Amino acid sequence: MNGILLIHKPSGMTSHDVVNRIRRILHTKKVGHCGTLDPDATGVLVLCIGKATKALQFLMSEEKEYITTLSLGTATDTYDASGTVIESREYDGVENVVEVLQSFVGNQKQIPPIYSAIKVKGKKLYEYARNHEEVKIEPRDIIIHEIELLQQDENEITLRVRCSKGTYIRSLCVDIAKKLGYPGHMSKLIRSQSGHFRLEDCSTLEDIEAGHFHMLSIEDAFEHFDKYVIEDENIVIHGKMIKSDIDHQVVIVNKQGKVLAVYGPNGQGYLKSIRGLF
Repeated sequence: MNGILLIHKPSGMTSHDVVNRIRRILHTKKVGHCGTLDPDATGVLVLCIGKATKALQFLMSEEKEYITTLSLGTATDTYDASGTVIESREYDGVENVVEVLQSFVGNQKQIPPIYSAIKVKGKKLYEYARNHEEVKIEPRDIIIHEIELLQQDENEITLRVRCSKGTYIRSLCVDIAKKLGYPGHMSKLIRSQSGHFRLEDCSTLEDIEAGHFHMLSIEDAFEHFDKYVIEDENIVIHGKMIKSDIDHQVVIVNKQGKVLAVYGPNGQGYLKSIRGLF
């Protein structure tokens, strides 16, 4: 069984929990996911099955979309609803919400949450937090492409965020709250899109257990990538370079449209093999 499964991850499970569940359902060990979702979060989780696991690194999209709810008035140590409250302030209204939100659009530096799996000196940040150890967290480059205010109900603000890979929505919520003059935390998170994969195309774990699901082919998954059609497949099968002035990664396909590999420029007028997918 080879292909890509789009899962609507439920709350209360880690991404690895979902991978293990699918391994049991489909009776295969070769399952990997394209981008972690926090246990409390729900939404699009892209899984590669069988030979499609070769494509994992290329399907970890640079762009994602989330629907999130920011709760003003209380801050937690984890930046989300599962954490311990560390600061609170009575909510008495906010002004200029849209203006504040738009100030976060663009390229910026973001400090990730201490409760995250980012490694510093070989140890995950949440391990430092649990051991009450000091650690310096370096800011990371991210891009917020869009922020849209969807709903405001007293101290609960629901947003749609389109952002680059590596963005922590928890940190974004905390930073927005600070600019609005309150402690705050992320109370809800749904990943509505990962690359070109959308929530409405996902199956639940119950659907999959019942056999009611559609698995995408590698060709489906790479539909939106730039293609290069090769006449002689043996060039790709043997990992040979292709003379070309293309300056970005491309998916190599045969004349029938079958995906064979991903190639990229070597800076000397050739495309070189990055990963065979046959």
